[in-house]
Amino acid sequence: MITIKKLPIRIVPSSERTLIRPFVPGNPSQVDHILMRIFSTGLEEHEKVLETVYERIDVPNPILKSILIRNFDHIKHRISSNLELSDEQKECIGAYFTQQYALEATALFNPSIVPHPVQDKEGVTKFILSLRAIGEGHISSITFMEGEIDADFNLTLNKNSPVIYEPVRKSHLYDKDIFIKKSNELGILSEPNRKIFDYLSEQFTFAELEQAINKTRNSNILINSADLENSLKSILILALSNFTVTFSTDNITERAIYPVSPSQSNGLEDARFVKFTEDDGSSRYYATFTAYDGTTIMPEMLETTDFKEFRVSTLNGPAAKNKGMALFPRRINGAYMMLSRQDNESLYIMASDNPYFWYDYHPLVKPTYNWEIIQLGNCGSPIEIDEGWLVITHGVGAVRSYALGAMLLDKDEPWRVIGRMKSPLLQTTKEERFGYVPNVLYSCGAMAIGRTLVLPYAIGDVVTTFALISIDDIVHNLK
Repeated sequence: MITIKKLPIRIVPSSERTLIRPFVPGNPSQVDHILMRIFSTGLEEHEKVLETVYERIDVPNPILKSILIRNFDHIKHRISSNLELSDEQKECIGAYFTQQYALEATALFNPSIVPHPVQDKEGVTKFILSLRAIGEGHISSITFMEGEIDADFNLTLNKNSPVIYEPVRKSHLYDKDIFIKKSNELGILSEPNRKIFDYLSEQFTFAELEQAINKTRNSNILINSADLENSLKSILILALSNFTVTFSTDNITERAIYPVSPSQSNGLEDARFVKFTEDDGSSRYYATFTAYDGTTIMPEMLETTDFKEFRVSTLNGPAAKNKGMALFPRRINGAYMMLSRQDNESLYIMASDNPYFWYDYHPLVKPTYNWEIIQLGNCGSPIEIDEGWLVITHGVGAVRSYALGAMLLDKDEPWRVIGRMKSPLLQTTKEERFGYVPNVLYSCGAMAIGRTLVLPYAIGDVVTTFALISIDDIVHNLK
């Protein structure tokens, strides 16, 4: 018998929480037409427009003004440089090139929980919860909440802000050796574009890469132009998929990581966050996630220390494929370890000396019991307990019903399975079987406090809740 306490908390999608982001039509002539119509109206009309915008959007005026000015910057190159504009005019123009996007209006699910980087309350564990949000166009992004758990395991969540802001891209330094290695792994390093790296230092910025591409283009006039442009474009896309973003807001519920690179154009799915501790005691947070461009899925990684600035990187190597990669929270025998699913069916384990490159993988467990016959995967990073590595799993059975299970790996040799649950740890009840995707329970990461497992999970791919589970009971059932 396993002691499971389901909490009465429900995190539901909300169309009222909106992301304020740029709106720039893809056709430059349409941008010009909009600008012409704006300039054909008088200043009094501009003032009325701004007054309406500031009344309608529930954002402090100074913040909204900075957003509108920033969105104006996206199209200012289409305006004659000798035309002097006041801040009010820039705001008004920016308002026409701004949109609100309800990024979690459709679904809010697949949670992952980690300890907050700031623990400043005695007897209380603060945490950060990440969620997969789906909005218009079925585009997925990553949103955040925070809360705390007291000594009696009362869980409270902080109130969400109604407005979410996009981060700003920060100047990102690329390491030339790693970039060449990534290019080679992806099969995009070719004779035409290899010359690029002759113009670059050991570390370089995106602007310097663009300059090197232009120099390469000018020095390869004898090469077929189509082949050259395709090879140069591949290098540029790789750079655009590796970047750093930072948020200006101090409220974590006002932050969302929305698709900004070519590989992510249709969404960021199922971030599995983990607090990673180095051998010297320092720590940072990693999150593996799946980038989707509408055709291809690509595993990528987030890295942060404060959830305010994030480094986004592609994962490379023949073992970096498919969904559901989950990093162990520390090195084992000097190596990074990762769980993965290489074949859409079974769980594998991998080791590497670099968290961004994965080459070898080995089978760990395969579907065995009736509730996991179709597919077996992880529900987040392994959790270190006294007995070994506790892994929450998900299995897919009849009628594509998802259930959660558990297994235990050896602490020093995690490729050795100590025990598995024969029956599900959690599965949908009759009342829970409906949702955006029926018959589904899913999680992307749990957390242990003492001998209690704090497990956030989604029901029906639409609503998120929590369960508190005795680790002693789980271990007893595993062994």
